[in-house]
Amino acid sequence: MRETTAVRGKVQLRPVRPAGWWFDALLLAALVGMTVALANERLFGIDRAVADWSQAHRPTAAHWTAVILNYLGQGTPLTLIALGLGVLLAVRLRSVRPVLPPVLAFALTFLTIGPLKVWTARPAPSASVKPPFLPAERTLPLFQDDLPLRFAQSYPSGHVANSIVWYGVIALLLAPLLRTYGRTMPPRLVAVVRVVPPFLVLCTTTYLGWHWLTDSVAGLLLGFLLDRLLHRVPWDDLPLPGMLRDWNRPFISAP
Repeated sequence: MRETTAVRGKVQLRPVRPAGWWFDALLLAALVGMTVALANERLFGIDRAVADWSQAHRPTAAHWTAVILNYLGQGTPLTLIALGLGVLLAVRLRSVRPVLPPVLAFALTFLTIGPLKVWTARPAPSASVKPPFLPAERTLPLFQDDLPLRFAQSYPSGHVANSIVWYGVIALLLAPLLRTYGRTMPPRLVAVVRVVPPFLVLCTTTYLGWHWLTDSVAGLLLGFLLDRLLHRVPWDDLPLPGMLRDWNRPFISAP
């Protein structure tokens, strides 16, 4: 008798919306274009106008409300929450696959956000009113490599980019995790988890003067780009080592 062997089908990328790579190219082009414009001292007027308006309309109650809401974009807690959800789902399904999204998300954010901040070397708006107490006009340009690193890491906004990536991963894990408890996650709730926290972080980080408006927009563009890359990954179909064959169950399509 002829021995038959199982043949794994071709691994296909998961769909994203809008479909196609054209939107990814548009996000990347917008990020590059904004960076080039800032390097040539463009867009400084709108950055200064937004920062000055925010400073003039920041009563104590609004300030502290914004500070509290801005904690929604803290990268380290979001990383730990996403990893915790992944580990919990992995244990419940006896599958290593749920741990892969937070691991890859950490790698992508670590290799993109931080290096871009160091390379562009831009101070925050608040650098004129607290250390290093720069002249107001000197807080706007990029590539100020003569400043200590801790004073020139404003572009792009890590809070905004991290919030888009990590809430996307959390939403990806929450739905299958709830299914293991016999519950469902409504699509509208998924949208709320993915959209509302990043929106609040973008608004508060700009309003507080911790980032220029263009810093926040750049974080938005980068975050969306990384989010689309992560959601394209066919997590249930990725080939895994044979030693993990007993921990190889799908989690996105799991009942």
